[in-house]
Amino acid sequence: MTKNYSGLDVSSAKIEKLWSGREDFQRIPELAINPLGDRIINAFFPEGEDQVNFRGFMRTLAHFRPIEDNEKSKDVNGPEPLNSRSNKLHFAFRLYDLDKDDKISRDELLQVLRMMVGVNISDEQLGSIADRTIQEADQDGDSAISFTEFVKVLEKVDVEQKMSIRFLH
Repeated sequence: MTKNYSGLDVSSAKIEKLWSGREDFQRIPELAINPLGDRIINAFFPEGEDQVNFRGFMRTLAHFRPIEDNEKSKDVNGPEPLNSRSNKLHFAFRLYDLDKDDKISRDELLQVLRMMVGVNISDEQLGSIADRTIQEADQDGDSAISFTEFVKVLEKVDVEQKMSIRFLH
C-alpha cells in the first residue's frame, strides 16, 4: 500500500486518482493478525467498492487520530472532527452492526465475539456473554443495542485514547 501513497505531492489534483485495493490492506501485518481486521478493512471501502482513493483512505484513518488537548476546546459551532469521541463511537458501532440496521443484535454480537476469541471459548459461554451484554445495555427492551445504548455503556471508557494511533512520534 505504501507504494501507492509514498512520495506524494499532496497539493496535486492527481491525488484523487491514487487508490488501494483490499489486498493491499490485507498485507498489513497488524490488520492480518487483528481478529476484527476484515471489519476494519471494510470500513475503508464505500459500499460495493473494492478500491479506495487517497481521500477516502485518509478520511477513514482520521478517526484514529489522537485528540490533542488544544482540540478539546475548539469551536463548538464548527463541524465535528472525524476523531471526535462521537465519531469514534459511531465507527466502533458500525464494526458490530453487521447488517447496518442501526442495532446490534444478539447474532451480530455473537459473530463479532467469535471473531475476537476464536475457538478459545465455547458457544455456550459466548451465548451467555452476548445475552448478559444485551441485557445490561438494552434500555428499551428490544433485545438489541442501539447506538444510544452503545454510547451509554461506553460512557466511562476512554475511547479517545483506545481508538487512537500515533503515526508520527
